[in-house]
Amino acid sequence: MRIIYRYYIIAVALLCLMSLESCQRTELCYEHYPSLTFGLEWEHEWERDYGMSHFANWDGSHYGFEYDEMRPVRPEWVNVVVNRADGTTTEKLLQPNGGKISVDFGAGQSYLLYNGDTEYILFSDMASLADARATSTTRTRAGMAYITERHPDVRSINPPDVLYAAYVDNKHTYGVHDHPKVDVRMQPLVFTYVIRYEFEAGIEKVSLARGAIGGMAESVYMRDGKTSDETAVILYDCEVKPYGCEAKVRTFGVPGFPDEYYGQGKAAPASRPYSLNLEVMLRNGETVEFNYDITDQLKNQPRGGVITVKGLKIDEEKGEIPPTESGFNADVNDWPAHDIIDLPMVVVF
Repeated sequence: MRIIYRYYIIAVALLCLMSLESCQRTELCYEHYPSLTFGLEWEHEWERDYGMSHFANWDGSHYGFEYDEMRPVRPEWVNVVVNRADGTTTEKLLQPNGGKISVDFGAGQSYLLYNGDTEYILFSDMASLADARATSTTRTRAGMAYITERHPDVRSINPPDVLYAAYVDNKHTYGVHDHPKVDVRMQPLVFTYVIRYEFEAGIEKVSLARGAIGGMAESVYMRDGKTSDETAVILYDCEVKPYGCEAKVRTFGVPGFPDEYYGQGKAAPASRPYSLNLEVMLRNGETVEFNYDITDQLKNQPRGGVITVKGLKIDEEKGEIPPTESGFNADVNDWPAHDIIDLPMVVVF
């Protein structure tokens, strides 16, 4: 009996050793399923340099803020769209520093990662990651005859939210105890233009200001960062400054543009018209509109940068307040053609 018991102990010990060896760990293995760990690195860029050298030559005293202040911050959380070999998809969530997700046995899947903490972004064609793209919500405004004439029959939209994305085409075939790690660089798909309207005279008469930029890309493909060929007019509000009016406007960039940071090419001369509008309300309730062709300014700034128009003036006879009035019009109800903003209610798949 003692001999049988001894052989029993030896057999159990051998089985334990085999289990430890198969799991390749020093403790008992309880996770008999594959997983994938993402390590996320964020590229905090607000504009791409295609010859303007804004970063190297930035003058904070001129702009009133430093270059690095424009960099987008790390988002709150990340969506991972898992595309399986059979064409089905699921979604998982990650913390901004990354984390682990479970994966299916067998053939590998592909993954689209993007930040989900957006307000104005609309997603479409997410079931096919090759066609998945992002756009912004509709925003309408009456008037703007110059913009409408130069960019007919296009949608007007809100500036898109900060958006990062990365695509991972994983060919790995997963076994029971596979737990690989993939380092992913999250790259921006939305870029910012600092738009400056510099006045020679009359800025002291301006109480409110808003603008529009026409000819920008309506959407961006999330897999490779290429912008769509469809164009849009982006509507935004401006700040009134001592020198004039200013806006920091997020866009997807110029249309049909491949991003060299995705290995697609370099900037090309602008072949489409790009237009800039400014509408100001004076202190007495009058409105004045300015329009410009900015095609030349976007030739070397397809994805963010600085747009400046100079020499704006308010005629001396405009904006004068009758002596009986207080000198400040706090009521904005006379601001014509209020914007209509189409807020997203659901995510489109």
